[in-house]
Amino acid sequence: MKFFVVGASGLVGSNFVNHLKEQGHDAVGTHLTLETPDTVFFDAVDINNPKNYDLSVFKPDVIVHCAALANVDYCEKNVEESYQKTVQSAINLVEICKNHNITMVYTSTDYVFDGKEGPYVETDTVNPLSVYGQHKLKVEEVIQKELPNSGIILRICGVYGDEIRGKNFIIRIINDVNNNREWEMRLPKDQYATPVWAMDVARAGTLLASDNKFGIYHIGSTDFMNRVQLADKVLSYLPTHKCTVTGAITKDLGQVADRPLMSGNLSTKFLAEYPDYKFSNVDDYMRSKGL
Repeated sequence: MKFFVVGASGLVGSNFVNHLKEQGHDAVGTHLTLETPDTVFFDAVDINNPKNYDLSVFKPDVIVHCAALANVDYCEKNVEESYQKTVQSAINLVEICKNHNITMVYTSTDYVFDGKEGPYVETDTVNPLSVYGQHKLKVEEVIQKELPNSGIILRICGVYGDEIRGKNFIIRIINDVNNNREWEMRLPKDQYATPVWAMDVARAGTLLASDNKFGIYHIGSTDFMNRVQLADKVLSYLPTHKCTVTGAITKDLGQVADRPLMSGNLSTKFLAEYPDYKFSNVDDYMRSKGL
C-alpha cells in the first residue's frame, strides 16, 4: 500500500513513516517548517502552494494526517491560527480523500473529553474544555460526515517516543539527565492519562488502514498515571539524575487552557478486534533504550 504521511517530521508522523517502511509499504512523509532528509514539503493549509509535493503523481491509498497546532495554551490565545492549522488543513485533506477514494487516518486526542469520568471509551460523551480540543473534535465531525466508511480517527494522549526535535515529555527528561542538568519539575498531580508510545500509534493505525477499518478508535496503553508518577517512573531508570519532582494542583499552575483531569483512553474496542495485539508501556520504552 501507498501511504502519504502529513506531519512526518513530528513525533507520531515520523514513527508512522518508520513503521510503514519496515512493513514494506511505500511511504512518503511531509514537513512544513522542520525539513528533514526523509521528508518532502507539503502545506495542507495552502493546498495549492506550488511548492507542495505532487500527490497526483504519488497516488496514495492512505493519507495519515498527524499535523496540527498542538500547543494547547498557544491555541487558546491564537484561535484563528489554531483553526487554520488544525481544522482547515484537515478539511483540505478530507476533500482530497473524498474525491480520490483515499482512506484517511487522523490522529485526534483525549482533549475532546472534559476529564470528569475518564479514562474513556469511544462512545463516551465528548465535551472539550479548550480551543485545541474543540478544533480536534470539529475535525472528527468532518471526517465522520464526509468519510463515513473510509475515515479512521485515532484518539491518543500523552504520546512519547523517539523524534528529531526531542520535544515530548519523556525524551526531554532523558536528554536533560544526559546533559547533566540539575533542575526541578513542578507537575500536576491531579492530571491522569494513559501515555502511549508513538510506535504503538503507528502500528495500530497501519493495521486498521490495511484492514479497511473505519470509525473512532482509542489507542492507549497499559499505563494509567498522573504527571508526577510518570516523571518518577522515567527518573527511576536514570539513577544519576539531578531532578527534583514536586506535585501541584492544576489550578495553581496558571495554565492558560483548561485541562481534562481524569482523562486517558481505553483501547477495549481495538483489542476486541485485535486480541493478539500487545500494547507497550513506559517501562518497555525505557528498557528499549537500554536504560
